[in-house]
Amino acid sequence: MVNVMNTGTTNNSLEAMRHSASHIMAEAVLSIFPDAKLGIGPAIENGFYYDFELPRSLTPDDLPVIADKMKEIIKRDSSFERAEITREQARELFKDQPYKLELIDEIPDENLSIYTQGSFTDLCRGPHISSTGRIKAFKLTSIAGAYWRGSEERPMLQRIYGICFENKKDLNDYLVLLEEAAKRDHRKLGKELDLFGIYDDGGPGLVCWHPNGAMVRRIIEDFWKIEHDKRGYSLLYTPHIAKLDLWKKSGHWDYYRENLYSPMVIDEDEYLLKPMNCLYHIMVFNSHRRSYRELPLRYAELGTVYRYEPSGTLHGLSRVRGFTQDDSHIFCRYNQLEEEVTAVLDLAMFMIKTFGFDRYQVKLSTRPEKYAGSEEMWEHATSTLQKALENSSIPYEVDPGEGVFYGPKIDIKFEDAMKRAWQGPTIQVDFNNPQRFNVTYTGEDGQEQPVAMVHRTVLGSMERFMACLIEHFGGAFPLWLAPVQVIILPVADRHIDYAKTVAQELRNSLIRVEVDTSSSTVNHKIRDAQMKKVPCMLILGDKESQAGNISVRWRSGKQENGIDLSSLVENLIDSITNKVL
Repeated sequence: MVNVMNTGTTNNSLEAMRHSASHIMAEAVLSIFPDAKLGIGPAIENGFYYDFELPRSLTPDDLPVIADKMKEIIKRDSSFERAEITREQARELFKDQPYKLELIDEIPDENLSIYTQGSFTDLCRGPHISSTGRIKAFKLTSIAGAYWRGSEERPMLQRIYGICFENKKDLNDYLVLLEEAAKRDHRKLGKELDLFGIYDDGGPGLVCWHPNGAMVRRIIEDFWKIEHDKRGYSLLYTPHIAKLDLWKKSGHWDYYRENLYSPMVIDEDEYLLKPMNCLYHIMVFNSHRRSYRELPLRYAELGTVYRYEPSGTLHGLSRVRGFTQDDSHIFCRYNQLEEEVTAVLDLAMFMIKTFGFDRYQVKLSTRPEKYAGSEEMWEHATSTLQKALENSSIPYEVDPGEGVFYGPKIDIKFEDAMKRAWQGPTIQVDFNNPQRFNVTYTGEDGQEQPVAMVHRTVLGSMERFMACLIEHFGGAFPLWLAPVQVIILPVADRHIDYAKTVAQELRNSLIRVEVDTSSSTVNHKIRDAQMKKVPCMLILGDKESQAGNISVRWRSGKQENGIDLSSLVENLIDSITNKVL
């Protein structure tokens, strides 16, 4: 017997509305394709999706048809009704839905919940809104392929994405934001500005940095190194592979195997592409007997690591298989831990604000279900991170169960100009690996003491950070980050020699400059420079050559004529030195 229960099953939040929209979309698709096999349909940020196995591939022309069916269902204003059924009843109800049957077998509860609107029923925990008619503003946006359960070994389903808001104004505002986001897409701008490439012959998720992108990355890395020098870090370089036994000893092989590449055999030993830099840093620390007087020791590395990501999850620079972390590991005494974490927070905030990110979200992630080490270790590490956040007056939220297997962590996500959150700094306390690898120091009493270890990045991966920067600035990097800071546009060939003289004076001041010696008109050269988003254009014609000065056109469109070159150089250097945004 089906036990229908409505009390406490409705929720009029936006998340519940979006989840309800996914059920309405599933009903609409099933009415068009009666043999459709249903996957899952959760709410996501700003919208929803649902996965389907269908008799044919969908095209963009199908989206308006499905949307019209959804509008019919919404207009009927059917109630969402919850019921509990037994596992046997569920298997009978969904006997023609193999993906639902797989989910049913995995649910531990004796009774399973279903939701029905009109004639459509879905396996679901809920909650949902009271009725379909409460949905006022939605739009289906795209179709994508998605492996069932995220595994390439499972069937490829078709995923339909939609967005949903409380009202049409909010929906329209978001659509405008989407249009702007499309213009700022780092994959599009990366190609237009010749920043990077990902090639089929090289492999998916593996990035080649072109000269322009490599220059921006070099500027970031040079700044990163200088700031770490100021704070007492020592720079390391470590190999890209290590013996597999090392990763088994650390626990990565047991806890993280699905994200590791297959081992390779070299001289009868198995080696692994390194997924992290931490174990080599431990080796460096353990290469000498350490005294309490040496601590803390702060090692930093721009270390390239490799992790297997399913092809369906790869996305430009933001999700790749080979990436460089701005990594660091701090080895300290237990009584130094809080001070060191506080200093890392200070550095992280300084870095992200320098790059123009004033809004951020901070989460403290606690012990997951699968973890290494003792509960006492976890409690001590978690409370230390919490105290450091409070010492720094940084507001944060607790994210239960989202720590990594070896310790709790602080995650900082910064918001870009589109108000989207990007993963940035991470600070993790690790009592596990120091224990496994016997990382100790000699205390004041002459006895060996366990080291406290901090894993941290302050930008994240260089690839993802670059993706974020491109989209945040829309490719129009501030002067100090721009790969080409000044481009000189001679009006005619007779002005090229003067242009080269001006260019050399700029280079002598370490200003990055190019000269456009093409035969194009000066207006065409200006348009080309604007397309390349060069911050500063110098236009040199007869007047400038004769007077020995320059005319400046800024990326904003502002123009200044008859400017003294030394005055411009002084202003440029001041802007670059102070990292003006």
